[in-house]
Amino acid sequence: MRNSILLINLASFVIIMTGLYFAKDIVIPFLLAVFLAVLISPIITYMQKLKIPRAISLIIVLLCFFGLFFIIGNVVAKNMTNFLTNLPDLQSKFMSFYSDLILKFSSFTDYISFNESLFSYINPNNIFLATSGALKWSSTLISKTFIVLLLFVFMIIETNIFKQKVIYFSNLNSQNKIMVDRFISDLKRYLAIKTISSLATGVLVWIVLIYLNVPYAPIWGMVAFLLNYIPTIGSIIASIPAILIALLLNGYINALWVSIFYLVINISIGNFIEPKFLGDKLGLSTLVVILSLIFWGFVLGIGGMFLAVPLTMSLKIAMDSNKKTKFISILLSNKD
Repeated sequence: MRNSILLINLASFVIIMTGLYFAKDIVIPFLLAVFLAVLISPIITYMQKLKIPRAISLIIVLLCFFGLFFIIGNVVAKNMTNFLTNLPDLQSKFMSFYSDLILKFSSFTDYISFNESLFSYINPNNIFLATSGALKWSSTLISKTFIVLLLFVFMIIETNIFKQKVIYFSNLNSQNKIMVDRFISDLKRYLAIKTISSLATGVLVWIVLIYLNVPYAPIWGMVAFLLNYIPTIGSIIASIPAILIALLLNGYINALWVSIFYLVINISIGNFIEPKFLGDKLGLSTLVVILSLIFWGFVLGIGGMFLAVPLTMSLKIAMDSNKKTKFISILLSNKD
């Protein structure tokens, strides 16, 4: 009997993941809208507690959100256009830098063998192709922003209706009500803290890079904000393009200072401030983070990699809310 249930659950899981894989172009905008709605809804609830009518609260929050989105999006889009325009020149400079580096090492080892072995691991063109590819994917995502925002607006408007439905089904079983309340509360807390820490990281990176005269600072600030949702490796990946640009255009000393500031920002926020507010309960082990990146990246593509940790964290919180599945939550956590 147990084996039959296990097989049914496994088959259901495979079917669901297959469906997500083929419907990822629809699923990703929907998930982004859901996470945005979860983030914004507490602000509207707080404004209602201040005796501001719900309709006015909705209008104020949506106007502020769209205004901020338009201003930041406009600045980042202009910088992205400039970056893609200047990409061939940056590739040329990187090739020159790479050749000079090879010549310096040629006095210690055989030039040809060293050059060939290094090229087998690092192709300079691939670095910029990967960066431009990621930025072009971001542009494609931005082009779908209208769908995300439309879904987001309707979700925010119908928050009360959804709450009433959840309360109705939860009241049928008191244990279910406790489980649902814990899940929603923990998910809101995680997304709020993670978004604030990511926003702080992005803004600090933006300010520091402007101070150090590193070109395309708004892009690298946005990249730092987005990749900060990926613990451990996200902040490392986010720093590489900015350090490389600083090295090519401003020299070794400038690149060193950029590296130091990135290190200080990421250690301060990622290792001290964020864990203090998240606590062990809302943490994921490093292995789980890497596996979730691979899994959700395969199922949902690049968008899945950005959503990997929020999705896995949602699963962990859901598992933690039920006594029967709490052991899965413990396996996913970073607790000893």
